[in-house]
Amino acid sequence: PVLLGCGSAQPSGCPALCECSEPAKTVKCVNRNLTAVPPDLPPYVRSLFITGNPLTHLPAGAFPAQRLPDLASLNLSGNHLRTVEAGALALPALRQLDLSGNALASFSPQAFGEGSSSLEELALRGALRDHGVLLSLAALLQSGALRNLSRLELADNGLLLLPAGMFTALPALRQLDLSNNSLVGLRNVSFQGLGQLQSLNLSDNSLGVLWNSTLAQFRSLPALRHIVLGHNTWVCDCAIEDLVAWLKESDQVEGKEALTCASPEKMLGKALLKINSSDLNCSVPIDLPSQLQTSYVFLGIVLALIGAIFLLVLYLNRKGIKKWMHNIRDACRDHMEGYHYRYEINADPRLTNLSSNSDV
Repeated sequence: PVLLGCGSAQPSGCPALCECSEPAKTVKCVNRNLTAVPPDLPPYVRSLFITGNPLTHLPAGAFPAQRLPDLASLNLSGNHLRTVEAGALALPALRQLDLSGNALASFSPQAFGEGSSSLEELALRGALRDHGVLLSLAALLQSGALRNLSRLELADNGLLLLPAGMFTALPALRQLDLSNNSLVGLRNVSFQGLGQLQSLNLSDNSLGVLWNSTLAQFRSLPALRHIVLGHNTWVCDCAIEDLVAWLKESDQVEGKEALTCASPEKMLGKALLKINSSDLNCSVPIDLPSQLQTSYVFLGIVLALIGAIFLLVLYLNRKGIKKWMHNIRDACRDHMEGYHYRYEINADPRLTNLSSNSDV
């Protein structure tokens, strides 16, 4: 279809500086120096491209739902968006949203309005450099407002860690892209509830090891068949044994033959699939609960011995202790008798005078 300029006559009109195609139900406002969303977008539009503009702010109602009832695909990538307010993206038919390449500083968890959104695909590549925006996104995902989301792209954001439970309310999610970040671990990340997840991209991060808790989650996801782990900084010490064993038995990892050690130096470049226990020179692991139990037993024995010695000392010195107790009792009795005698003298004036005269 031919895109018509805004100067061409169209039944529903076309915003200035945009190109419209009513047959294709598409509007493109690309590199037009726009600082606001055009207010006169045609109601027939289903695919809208507003990219490469100095657009910094999306207020509430930026895309009027009543005027744009069929808008299903919205591309806002490569602008200068900083703020997305509550209700800015409350579009009833919205299925695809691309906010990649924007330096977001504020993103309201209510950006899609109240209640559940119909959104299925969300791209935020290079848009989550601000930690506060990441937390806002996590709150949005955890609220259940995006339960229909099937594809989530969070690549190129320099993420070190992910908020706990970030993906637990996304039952329809099938593709999750976390590539080209700086993730150092996944211990606080829960994949539980992602029964539809098919593809997980963790390439180009800073992962040194994947622990048993994470591997168990991967095993429990029946649809997960494509895990990408390339270009991570795998540390090939004793902690990597479980990961190596899982790689050897799993058919979920793409290109696992190319995974190599980044450290220590003696293991540099060695393929993970070729690592044996003898290469790692690991001692037999000690079960921590058993170790603690042994420590508690030893402590109990020591305390029992101390108690027995104390009782033995008391028994051997029982006569001396008895004599000491008698002496204490006699001393207390003599003291109390003297106290009663002085009290009687002070209580009787005659005895007091007599005592004074005798002193004279």
